[in-house]
Amino acid sequence: MQFSEPKIISGNKFVDDRGSVSFVNDFNFDGVKRFYSVTNHRAEFVRAWHGHKREGKYVSVIQGAALIGAVKIDSWESPSKDLLVNKYILSDSSPAILYIPPGYANGFMTLTKDTRLIFYSTSTLAESNGDDFRYDARLWDIWSVVER
Repeated sequence: MQFSEPKIISGNKFVDDRGSVSFVNDFNFDGVKRFYSVTNHRAEFVRAWHGHKREGKYVSVIQGAALIGAVKIDSWESPSKDLLVNKYILSDSSPAILYIPPGYANGFMTLTKDTRLIFYSTSTLAESNGDDFRYDARLWDIWSVVER
């Protein structure tokens, strides 16, 4: 289940008198080789930008909410600051998984305290180590929340 551009795979949440069940039934684990979870010590903390030429990632917020960015890289050594950044809000109240394809850098900012994200990777750790590009967190500064 890989796509050429970032894609949201929507889920749902069922609540009854026993509790709740969150799910993303249209997601399957084909191609996933590892996973890891990430938390920050506080809300509004930015972790960005991390890219891969060959590795794809799936990300889901299982607690709280996060602003996630994905940007297609034009030059791995010196990417343009003018690139279009795709922005997504993921939240545990609206279950979904975001696919970030190879060729993209990604980053996120926690919007709530105690936000927890899970990343599913299409590469092993050894494969990822040879395909790892990091950029300044403010290279594409999408981290302002606009009051409305």
